Amino acid sequence: MVEHTCLVLNQSYEPLNVCLARRALGMIFSGKAEMLENGSGFIHTSSTVFPIPSVIKLAYLVKRPFPQPKLTRVEIFSRDHYTCQYCGKASNQLTLDHVMPRHQGGRHTWENLVSACSPCNRKKAGRTPEQAHMKLNQKPVRPSGSNYLNIPLQLVQLHYHWQKYLPEITH
Repeated sequence: MVEHTCLVLNQSYEPLNVCLARRALGMIFSGKAEMLENGSGFIHTSSTVFPIPSVIKLAYLVKRPFPQPKLTRVEIFSRDHYTCQYCGKASNQLTLDHVMPRHQGGRHTWENLVSACSPCNRKKAGRTPEQAHMKLNQKPVRPSGSNYLNIPLQLVQLHYHWQKYLPEITH
């Protein structure tokens, strides 16, 4: 039970965090949260069976400052849903590509970095997408802090019932 994870939603159903099932059960028993999804199985005691929560909703609204994502490889890959922005191939073996190459004045910013598979990155080879006759699938943008929650895609795929609560992560 200790290794089961649980998605925590605000009272407004906004995703807040991921916690361990033990913490989620504690919040449910203390009246701080209610269980929305049971996708992790059951705990059997000598007299009772308790469902292990996989999605809980807090009983109160938590006001929190929205975290601003840091510009890292993992954050770029996460923003792009681990998909090459040129050919559309989903992969865990991606590289970073500067849309406007640095030697042509491109900067290392959210708006100039995209995920690319190795074949597409080699094909582009230090040119702009127009010069390489390639097209970006979507324009790179800085993730907004308002709906930003960094949950690894593999964890969302493992917990398929989370997907209806995380529409911006799934496609």
